[in-house]
Amino acid sequence: MTRFVFLLTLLFGLGFAKQQASPFAPSPVDTAGRTQVVRGTVIDAISNAPIPGARVTVMIDGKGPKGAIVQRDGSFKIAGIDLGRHTISIASIGYDPYVNDNVLVTSGKEVVLTITLNEAFSQTADVEVVYERAKDVGTTNNEYATVSGRAFNLEDTKRYAGALGDPSRMAQNFAGVVGANDSRNDIVVRGNSPAGMLWMMEGMIIPNPNHFGSLGSTGGPVSMLNNNVLDKSDFMTSAFPAMYGNAISGAFDLQMRKGNTDRHEFVGQIGFNGFEFGAEGPTWEGSSYLVNYRYSTLGIFKALGDRKS
Repeated sequence: MTRFVFLLTLLFGLGFAKQQASPFAPSPVDTAGRTQVVRGTVIDAISNAPIPGARVTVMIDGKGPKGAIVQRDGSFKIAGIDLGRHTISIASIGYDPYVNDNVLVTSGKEVVLTITLNEAFSQTADVEVVYERAKDVGTTNNEYATVSGRAFNLEDTKRYAGALGDPSRMAQNFAGVVGANDSRNDIVVRGNSPAGMLWMMEGMIIPNPNHFGSLGSTGGPVSMLNNNVLDKSDFMTSAFPAMYGNAISGAFDLQMRKGNTDRHEFVGQIGFNGFEFGAEGPTWEGSSYLVNYRYSTLGIFKALGDRKS
């Protein structure tokens, strides 16, 4: 009987203590103002290569998003993230977007993530790529000129020092090419004779495109060529294609340009090569005209009485 009373009293005391709040019981945790760090790595799902430049965003309720950019090694780090559950999203060009709306941020440990992104695929319409060799200033017009060939245009004849609008004097600035002297525009390629130069215009061979040129030479004091009517052309110093079989030291393959098909333009200038006037413009749909006249400076000097010219 005594043992029964003792057990009953003990059970009653335990039940009463359970209903009373203990002074040592922990109070609810206040997470306000406490933050943590979210960091990790973003890699490709197949190659495991890092994806630099990807944008990582953490959505924080009531405060707006916080984000970071993935570094070159694929890592990212975002500090100041409030404790709780948040949504993290990652976007990168060429990859499907990544979204995780259940990322738990606690105070005891940084959140470390390893996220893989899958490449994005899309089906588009057919794309036709057309290459026009004549408009590529970095390659020659002749597709068989694979080495020692160089393309030039109107701007090149004006840009090089001492060119004076003359393609011959322009070429003297190229590697392996020198001129005889300032009074003539002979071209010496790798020590070969200037007589070994081959001049062609629109596929036709030109013996000597210069005024007052010596018999059997390819140079002279004043060029007949007008750089204002030249289009992209080729200059070759060796390994000539078969069509330049008569070339020994070098070859110039000149092309003429078309006139302006949009509006009429006129030009007038005075220079070392002479007095020049030109006109160009549209005629009918898809067609144009180009007219140019130049009178040699030496002819003017002679008319003024300089008989030495």
